[in-house]
Amino acid sequence: MKLYSDAATRMTDQKSGAGILIIKNQTQIQIHQPLPDHIDNHQAEFLAAIAGFKALIDYCDGSETIMFFTDSRILSDSLGKEFSTAYPKLLIELIHLQNNYPLVINQWVPEKENQGAHKLAWQAIH
Repeated sequence: MKLYSDAATRMTDQKSGAGILIIKNQTQIQIHQPLPDHIDNHQAEFLAAIAGFKALIDYCDGSETIMFFTDSRILSDSLGKEFSTAYPKLLIELIHLQNNYPLVINQWVPEKENQGAHKLAWQAIH
């Protein structure tokens, strides 16, 4: 199963949104949702990933390998190191959610390879 997440933050009004794309058996599940206002984009990326793993609960029985894709370097690096000075509570929450699956492979991808989640994140704030 594949999970893509992305966040978008509109600087003019400080609104943020999460885009989540789940691919299971060649079927796409598209989710977009607003995030709290007045957060920075990095925090929004963590919250989008958390929302994505929470959404997986409805589509996965917990026995599947999850391929998680993000275009956020800070999120990807924090997961790889299991450490974040700026967002430790969000990282702990995300790792806790990932621990519900036997194997999660976290992968950074360039923005151009995350367009599905990216567009959904912008839909959440428009």
